[in-house]
Amino acid sequence: MKPVALWIAAAVLSAAADNSFLIRGAAVYPVSSPAIENASLLVLDGRVAAVGPKIAAPKGVRVIDGKGLRVYPGMIDSATEVGMSEIGAVGVTNDVRELGDFKPQLRAGIAVNPSSEHIPVIRANGITAAMAVPDGGVIAGQASLMRLDGWTWEEMAVKLDAALHLNFPAIAARRNTPFSEAKREYNRDLKQLDEYLEQARRYQTARKAAGPGFRTNLQFEAMLPLLEGKVPLMVTAVREREIKAAVEWAEKQKLRLVLSEVRKPGAMLAELKAKNIPVILGPVQDLPLDHDDPYDAAFTLPAELYKAGVRFAFGSFGNQFSRNLPYQAATAVAFGLPYEEGLKSVTLYPAEIWGVSAEMGSIEKAKWADLMVTDGDPLEVKTQVRRLFIKGREVDLESKHTRLYKKYLARP
Repeated sequence: MKPVALWIAAAVLSAAADNSFLIRGAAVYPVSSPAIENASLLVLDGRVAAVGPKIAAPKGVRVIDGKGLRVYPGMIDSATEVGMSEIGAVGVTNDVRELGDFKPQLRAGIAVNPSSEHIPVIRANGITAAMAVPDGGVIAGQASLMRLDGWTWEEMAVKLDAALHLNFPAIAARRNTPFSEAKREYNRDLKQLDEYLEQARRYQTARKAAGPGFRTNLQFEAMLPLLEGKVPLMVTAVREREIKAAVEWAEKQKLRLVLSEVRKPGAMLAELKAKNIPVILGPVQDLPLDHDDPYDAAFTLPAELYKAGVRFAFGSFGNQFSRNLPYQAATAVAFGLPYEEGLKSVTLYPAEIWGVSAEMGSIEKAKWADLMVTDGDPLEVKTQVRRLFIKGREVDLESKHTRLYKKYLARP
């Protein structure tokens, strides 16, 4: 028994050592407070224990030389398909969409594949967490905030039911279709959505007074956190008309709102600020939405939201471009967004919007040590991520990209 006990004790100590360390001599950028030059960052059991100029390493804790390096909180992609879609042309590798119009009971996090080849690629650029967003139909399902490390989706989940995703009805202009017909379709879809919410509320009332024989409805059970104000409604609304309709509808329904994939808010900015409605911006590195829009419409939108006082974060809305998340913020900074705001929009602000800022999003005592160690500014393309930690555990930065690079570099 004695050798077994010693082996178990050694294994426990080894596991503890894996997520306890001291980074010494680095520049630490907490994001929530000013940078600290030549600082030490102590992590114990996966959480930040101390940050300051002179911190001694406890006995048995490994010391990492941070001279010439910078430490930032890991970045958060606020809307992505990473882990749910592998190869676009191969249907069996795509779990983003399911059949049906109303599917609130579906959880995106359960469909995330921890072994996806896309995950190591985006981790290598400093992204430590991502919002997996389902799509398809009207109510697509529950969006899940996931850490990008773990053997199973259970290990990866930060917040499995982080938001309910709704594709808000829009008046779709189609060739050879009169506007009047498109408007009728819109009114029909909106009425159908209203009726579904009304059914969910009736179920909520019946459930409170439930007696023997009450039949549980999984769809309406999944709607309860939304109706009780525990989770927000993540609404895809791109243009001003859709945004205005979505805001008015959510206000009428008394639902907490997060607008997603916003591209052209127009005159709605003041109202979004007044009603404290956060925004997940559509891809910044994109062409103008309409032919007569300025060429830099997408580039300058983050600065416009900042000037209007609207809270926002960035999302990649796919999987192949999720690795470019820091460069979305960089483009926004180049077109008028203050640098500090650009950095917060991929770290602290997403954590605040999704209700997890007490655990992640900045480098502060007692928060999880989701960290990237870089050799420069993370919003610069030439900067390399030298180390990455998720819950204090160092993550391998190798990916399919680096394996192929090494393979063909060695070609005779």
